[in-house]
Amino acid sequence: METDFRRVVVVGYGKATGNILKYVDDKKTDYGYSLEFIEHEPHALSVTGQICKERGIPYASIPDKKKLGGYLGGIKEETLILSASNNFLFPASLVERENITIINFHNALLPDYPGRNAPSWVIYQGESQTGITWHYVTAGVDEGSIIIQKTCEIGPDMKAYELTERLMDLACEGFYECFAAVLAKSVQARPQQFSPDRRMYRSTQVPGDGFLDLKKEPEELYRLLRSVDYGKSDIFPPLQTLVDGARAEVLRYRKIAPEKRKDEEKMLYLSLADGNLLKIKYRLKG
Repeated sequence: METDFRRVVVVGYGKATGNILKYVDDKKTDYGYSLEFIEHEPHALSVTGQICKERGIPYASIPDKKKLGGYLGGIKEETLILSASNNFLFPASLVERENITIINFHNALLPDYPGRNAPSWVIYQGESQTGITWHYVTAGVDEGSIIIQKTCEIGPDMKAYELTERLMDLACEGFYECFAAVLAKSVQARPQQFSPDRRMYRSTQVPGDGFLDLKKEPEELYRLLRSVDYGKSDIFPPLQTLVDGARAEVLRYRKIAPEKRKDEEKMLYLSLADGNLLKIKYRLKG
């Protein structure tokens, strides 16, 4: 097997990145490239760090954006950079280098939902389907030509963390399917078509502006609650609301059958169209 790439650099974190890292490591003997891993966002229990230790893969933690850009900018040989679950924005000076090719995994079907926290926004907007995109990186955020896409359904009760896990699995599947073509530079990439009203989602933005407006339909509130639900990961701050004019913070929620309703303090019950109840636990503030 042949490739012009002499070096492959994986940048990212988490389980999916670890699976991709192992796959690329398994293939390096076939293609003859060197491999290294960079963790830009350090984690206390680093799956990828452990993989590097077990397999002898060169590892570096570079949380400083300027230092990371400088390190990658110093690469001289022809190099493929794999951006997987990575929030570092590659500078234009690096992207435009002839010896550097960068591909990135995005957790939505581009050109829709570019930017951050796409699983949250597709749930909040009531989409029934989403997916992943591997694309070439250009100077514009999530604007590069599409290499491969994979789709999945969004269940009516699916939470953000559940959808994220499904998308991570799809990201690995898509990568395994396209990696050989990327190395061979034989990908039939598809340019993105952008609509004039294309919205970029930023990390500072929260679905519903972080407010649970109890005047809205219960189905919309349920979508909002699911869209910010990342389990134990604090991706978003707790939702705020007003209960009888008093400021409150949402603690937890569940969809339950009507017969499971109990009279409890600081608990709301809203009727859903499917006959179930949306149970919301809150605490008053101030």
